[in-house]
Amino acid sequence: MRRLLLLAALLLCTLLGTAQPASAHTELVSSSPEDGATPAKAPTHLTLTFDEAVDVADVRVLTVDGDRLPVSQTVRRNVVRVALGSPADGSFALVWSVVDEEDGHASSGRIAFSVAAKAAPADRAKASAPAGSAESSAPADSAKASASAPSPSVRKGLVAVRWAGYLALALFVGGLAFVALLWPGGAYEPRARALLGFAWTVGLLATVAAVGLQGAYASLGGLRDALDPATYADVLGTRPGIVLAARGLMWVLAAVVLAALLQGAARSPGWRVGALAVTFGLLRTTGMTGHNSEGSEPTWGAVADFLHLLGAALWIGGLAMLTLAVLPRRRPGELAEVVPGYARLAALSVTGIVGAGLVLAWQVVGSYDALLHTSYGHLLLVKTAVLGGVLVAAYASRQWVRTRLDLAVLLRGDAATVRSFGYSVAAETGLVLVVLAVTSLLVTADPGR
Repeated sequence: MRRLLLLAALLLCTLLGTAQPASAHTELVSSSPEDGATPAKAPTHLTLTFDEAVDVADVRVLTVDGDRLPVSQTVRRNVVRVALGSPADGSFALVWSVVDEEDGHASSGRIAFSVAAKAAPADRAKASAPAGSAESSAPADSAKASASAPSPSVRKGLVAVRWAGYLALALFVGGLAFVALLWPGGAYEPRARALLGFAWTVGLLATVAAVGLQGAYASLGGLRDALDPATYADVLGTRPGIVLAARGLMWVLAAVVLAALLQGAARSPGWRVGALAVTFGLLRTTGMTGHNSEGSEPTWGAVADFLHLLGAALWIGGLAMLTLAVLPRRRPGELAEVVPGYARLAALSVTGIVGAGLVLAWQVVGSYDALLHTSYGHLLLVKTAVLGGVLVAAYASRQWVRTRLDLAVLLRGDAATVRSFGYSVAAETGLVLVVLAVTSLLVTADPGR
């Protein structure tokens, strides 16, 4: 374990030292007129230039009063034109938002400028207005701030359903693998069956909820918009919506795999092929809406993300199955057969998680400066620190397997003998839930901020 952590630290230093920052989300490069400009006469349109091609349907420009302005595509796919009206005071204050075509992340901001001939009188009027009056700029600034960012409740809801989705994926995929590879008899254990059924239910519901919340998030709407059928229809016509629909289909097919497992088909070659196909589909569709598909090396990012998710699922799902289904039975034969096998599987999974995580950090973060001076980098450091705590608990569990498993078997699963192992496994499980929560925040956060 010490060698693994040292190797991970050396690789992280090497990768971050040579990496180039990834293009995280669609961002505004420039505008004409620029923010804060004072053109001589009122412009008829505003030009927005983004750092990558955009679909005009994904670009929204609003006045601070909430009126949506017409947006049209130019010859260059990364440039759009916005038709402007003619405000009486010659002052323009607009908020813009754009949805990334790859992962559905919404970027937004505000642009304000004034016609030179009318700016001075307007500025004098605002300066002479008493604080809190109708002419004060505070209400307008508040309106701009609220209109230029997604609803906090929608963002929190999206983070929550992503956390639930990650947990369900790990429990289902890891639980299936645990039963198929290490504990075939678990298909008849009520606790194991309940855990797999719970994971499937949560996974399907989280995917359905994610469609509505993604639509409300991208359109800067509220929670009511997440329940609107029109929102679902709009999202399902986009790339992130198609990916979510495919994930929902995978969960439906997973019901067939789960039903066959509960009927004792864990050793059937046909069931194993079906389980592998569903597992691949669930893992891939989960990774397709993350940051890995962006930047200069999307293929390597996709492979690393798949291995990262697979390792996490095998580790977390197996850990939950061990904690909730195997240990409470305290059967010596099962402990002797299942625990060493899971210890080897967990060690392999952790190796995959660390290696793939370093590749993802290299691609998405890209530099020491971004790691230390952005909110995304801070979240990544928090995740790494909590993961270190998980590895300490895992090391304690592994030491128990090496030194005390034989004694536990001889004592026929005596509760006092197994208790210390149960404590370390429970601590490992609790910390893993925190890791999943931070991961959900990372997927929603912008790596460039």
